[in-house]
Amino acid sequence: MQFEVGSILEGKVTGVKKFGAFVALPEGKTGMVHISEVSNEFIQDLSTVLEEGQTVKVKVINIAEDGKIALSIKRTLPQQPRAPRPQQGGRAGGQGRPGGSRQQRADGGRVWQPKRSQPQGDMSFEDMMARFKSQSEEKISDLKRVTENRRGGGYSRKR
Repeated sequence: MQFEVGSILEGKVTGVKKFGAFVALPEGKTGMVHISEVSNEFIQDLSTVLEEGQTVKVKVINIAEDGKIALSIKRTLPQQPRAPRPQQGGRAGGQGRPGGSRQQRADGGRVWQPKRSQPQGDMSFEDMMARFKSQSEEKISDLKRVTENRRGGGYSRKR
């Protein structure tokens, strides 16, 4: 039986480590399930979920050139709709940020998007350069203030 990426197999857990579990596959092959590929939920200790000798259904997600086989248990599970995350710090999932909201991936995670710059409108080249210069000077002065505080340089009341 030839292993292919995407094939679903049954295997037996042969070892459980902090980072993942080793699974014996047909034809004497062994693959590894990383802890992040075991469940859709956060797992602190893998030994609470898997134990040696347990039979599991796994999906082949990668076969490296050196023969290492990466497996996933959670990708064999039926897709469950994700519960909305609780709002933190008054933010609503990226809403209200400068640059707008972020796109959502098909699997529910976020896709990185570069910040959109403020509309330039009818700014001339000179106006854009003046704005850039003032922003740069502000950043440099902030950096100098922070580094001087760390070094103990600058003005001090203690004598």
